[in-house]
Amino acid sequence: MNKKLINILKKTLPLLIGVFLIWYSYQNTTPQERTSIFNAVQNANYFWVFISLLLGFLSHLSRAFRWNLLLEPLGYQPKITNNIMAIFVGYLANLGVPRSGEVLRASSLTTYEKVPFQKSFGTIIAERVIDVIMLLLVVLITAILQTEIIANYFAEKNINYLKLIVIASVLIVGGLVFLLLIKKAKSGFLLKVKNFVFELLEGVLSIFKMKKKWLFLFYTLCIWILYIAMFWVIKFSIPETASLPVNAILASFVAGAFAMSATNGGIGLYPIAVSKILLIYGISKASGDAFGWIMWTAQTIMVVFFGALSFLLLPIYNRNK
Repeated sequence: MNKKLINILKKTLPLLIGVFLIWYSYQNTTPQERTSIFNAVQNANYFWVFISLLLGFLSHLSRAFRWNLLLEPLGYQPKITNNIMAIFVGYLANLGVPRSGEVLRASSLTTYEKVPFQKSFGTIIAERVIDVIMLLLVVLITAILQTEIIANYFAEKNINYLKLIVIASVLIVGGLVFLLLIKKAKSGFLLKVKNFVFELLEGVLSIFKMKKKWLFLFYTLCIWILYIAMFWVIKFSIPETASLPVNAILASFVAGAFAMSATNGGIGLYPIAVSKILLIYGISKASGDAFGWIMWTAQTIMVVFFGALSFLLLPIYNRNK
């Protein structure tokens, strides 16, 4: 398989999977369920959807401020306006081609703020590592809150705890062996992996060298609290989901977060993942699907609107540079 075909598959496969999942979801609902989903979406309280969008925008604004804290030690302090527009342009690009947004976001600062691409892109990688750590922290908190539900699920599925422990142990040992191998690597593919891993670690550790590390932590917490809050308020838009407890919101949030990374912007998969989790908490499929579709559609519309607007305004705002 040549490189050109591989690149085409990388760009189109996640989108095709998303489209397939939309078709699959449609095919696996009865006409009555489709009517119920449509009615739930149509009759939703869109005041709470607006509040969710506002919280989402504030999370992106917090990200723009946090980005400057990573750039400042490198000798750069772009305008917040350029930061937020570059972020939205990057999100928009990711809807079409996965991971292209990070490149476009970095190149935007290179073009309009004269920040070297390598340095700008390095800060974005550091951001991603921190965000992965935060997501894993949310997953851990969610797992602790769901202990009883997880135990019941394992019991229903006859899942052996010992097997899980053995698998986890094998993965940990395998990870340690892999780290030892790349640490000793001096050439070839493993050397490239080694350099990549250590660059990531360097990016993360550089955060502790910042003068404003506590402000960085504050913005990071703001971003993730706002992420969960914008998910939380959507529950009030549908009567059946209004009384969902925090552990149900966190579980569906985690499912949605992983769905977002699996297909372009979570297309097709996001509503399915959220709905499957809400079923565990006694929410009907119609209301669960409606919740997922409202959440995904609202955030996607915001990204498309502000992303397209930012793409147009960036050269106009910086016309004197």
